[in-house]
Amino acid sequence: MKIIICGAGQVGWQIARHLAGEANDVSIVDNNAALVRRATDTLEVQGVVGFASHPDVLEQAGAREADMIIAATHSDEVNMVTCQVAHSVFNVTRKIARLRAQSYLEPRYTELFRRDHMPIDVVINPEREVSRAALRRLAAPSTFDIQDFLDGSVRMAGISLDADCPVLNTPLRQLTELFSSLRAIVVGVRRGGKLFAPEPGDQLFDGDQIYVVSESSDLARTLAIFGKPLAKQERIVIVGAGNVGLGVARALETQRDRVRVKVIERDRARAEVAADALERTIVLHGDGMDSELLTEAAIESADAVLAVTDDDKTNLLACVRAKAMGSKMTIALVNDPSLVPLMDHLGIDAHINPRATTVSSILRHVRLGRVSSIYTIGDGEAEVIEAQVLSTSPLAGRTIGAIGFPEGALVGAVKKNGEFVKPTGTTELQEGDQLVIFALRNDVPVIERLLQVAVEYF
Repeated sequence: MKIIICGAGQVGWQIARHLAGEANDVSIVDNNAALVRRATDTLEVQGVVGFASHPDVLEQAGAREADMIIAATHSDEVNMVTCQVAHSVFNVTRKIARLRAQSYLEPRYTELFRRDHMPIDVVINPEREVSRAALRRLAAPSTFDIQDFLDGSVRMAGISLDADCPVLNTPLRQLTELFSSLRAIVVGVRRGGKLFAPEPGDQLFDGDQIYVVSESSDLARTLAIFGKPLAKQERIVIVGAGNVGLGVARALETQRDRVRVKVIERDRARAEVAADALERTIVLHGDGMDSELLTEAAIESADAVLAVTDDDKTNLLACVRAKAMGSKMTIALVNDPSLVPLMDHLGIDAHINPRATTVSSILRHVRLGRVSSIYTIGDGEAEVIEAQVLSTSPLAGRTIGAIGFPEGALVGAVKKNGEFVKPTGTTELQEGDQLVIFALRNDVPVIERLLQVAVEYF
């Protein structure tokens, strides 16, 4: 498949790394020669230096043969024009654009995105995706990562194990026997900075970070078994009233269970905008690291603090101060992946990486067909893939144990005729079954070949 990626920043580079590793023909375009050089030096991609919206640049990148174009530059307008040129001049079949401006998401303007006007097939808005990720984190505060699959009937949760976890030093096989009715499977373990797919005889230890795929109604029980009971969030403080903070506050106001929300915003004009837009939320004007203001926000009784300003260091320090003053949980928005290892040392419970969230959203739309969802774990260390079994797939009519999945892959959930099935080696897969599969980065191409979706993108 021929794919052109416009924008060689962190998002474009990560997408290129994924797609090039799956034997796609990838070209990456950017007007910054250094970024293009970095991509061509480290990835199996072609590089073109120039403005992505210029027809001659797109032609040089192979637009006449392209099946898809992904416009992820830093400019909304460049991304939109790039899609228009790709459609009108080169008749590129599928066009994905990253658009940051919230006004493009308003219903009265979404009519723009039609083939006769602004031909963009998929619009990805980073702030909206990050807001959704933040809400998932708040819904499961004892996890460091959370993602829904199979229309919300299955959840993948990241759990950090402490010394008081009741099931430490217990083989996973024995856990399955002890909790036979629990519809959950440990699919990934990070130990000493290395992520791996565990075997039945592996044990869990203090300090491990595990990824568990669970039937949604069993998630609370799953968390309790690993020493992380699900706590109800009643008081939340949001630091930052930008698009993300405002989006989260609005969503919390609409929840059935009443949640008391306070928003802290340093910029007075933005604070006034937030105060006008929100109904029940209290908006405070001031610095989210100011201890007096945090006291006014009753930080000591907050169930969670969500720091989502546009500055990573402000978010980290605001979380550190909030935790020191008594907040039960802190979540920081962090753009720079090099800061993530500091989380544990600083006592910050969870973080959200906007770039990783955006990359996962784009990849989900790239791999359409029988793959309906993709979620990237960590810095591209692994993927969780939701897919459907085809009649022509090597999976159909065979048991999981007989298929021969690679060592770095595990089936975490199976849905048959709308019913959740906890997968075992004797589970037989049939056409139409829906799967949730955890796979380490190097094993993703193998999984896609088994699913026979490598050429079914749209």
